[in-house]
Amino acid sequence: MASECAISRPTAPVIVRARTRGNRRRRAIALACVLGCILLGVLVAGLAMPDAAYAPDYAQKSLLPSMEHWFGTDYLGRDMFCRTIRGLAISILIGIAASVVSGGIGLVLGSLSAIYGGVIDRTVLWLCDLFMAVPHLVLLILISFALGGGAWGVIVAVAISHWPSLTRLIRAEVLRIRTSDYVHASRAMGKSGTWIAVHHVFPSVMPQFIVGTILLFPHAILHESALTFLGFGLPLDSPAIGAVLSESMKYIVTGAWWLAFFPGLMMVLIVLLVYALGDDVKRLIDPHTAQG
Repeated sequence: MASECAISRPTAPVIVRARTRGNRRRRAIALACVLGCILLGVLVAGLAMPDAAYAPDYAQKSLLPSMEHWFGTDYLGRDMFCRTIRGLAISILIGIAASVVSGGIGLVLGSLSAIYGGVIDRTVLWLCDLFMAVPHLVLLILISFALGGGAWGVIVAVAISHWPSLTRLIRAEVLRIRTSDYVHASRAMGKSGTWIAVHHVFPSVMPQFIVGTILLFPHAILHESALTFLGFGLPLDSPAIGAVLSESMKYIVTGAWWLAFFPGLMMVLIVLLVYALGDDVKRLIDPHTAQG
């Protein structure tokens, strides 16, 4: 009987740790769902918003924030809350497209570099160094200007300029996997390279790819807004956040502080939400942190 008690006692801390990990995982899932719903709600609300919601109304010009106009109105009487939500939806769409394309480039180049090595590896690393040596904003302006601006120019500019960091991360992860014991064991068992890639490499790389792509999203939003603010992105007559902030600069000196404050604050909040969402997703799917 004493021996049975001695055996059962060490299992209590194990149970406590398992329950703690389960609670953390449930909290992470709940938080990720809440953050995802907020972003999805902003996107759907912005895309479904009719143009009449932020149409000019000269009888409502330059009004302070109130219950009727939460973010106030601008010099044309346009509701700033509706313009902000619409602009955030545009930024989210462009950010999703640019980050997915950039993440795909990083996944392909990082995997090829680590798998084949040699000239391909040196070429990919050289390209990474080249793109990282040029200041992001300068490279974004050059690419967007060469493509004529607009949404397409912004997406291509952001996608082309943001892949090097994720490429290096994917390359390092693939190199680590190739030298692991279970890959050596699979080779010794006669498994093909394709089987190893499908069953070992890609499942281990996908967490880094997914989290890296999510964390590229805030950079895409900020750089899209910066390009539009400087006049190299979306048209300034569009309700994009960069265009809204660019217009507001002309009227801040007149005391219309709300024209820049609320759109800028909402953009920062969206960026912070995406960073928090990326951390939660990493905690859920990364094998190195999922059990922590």
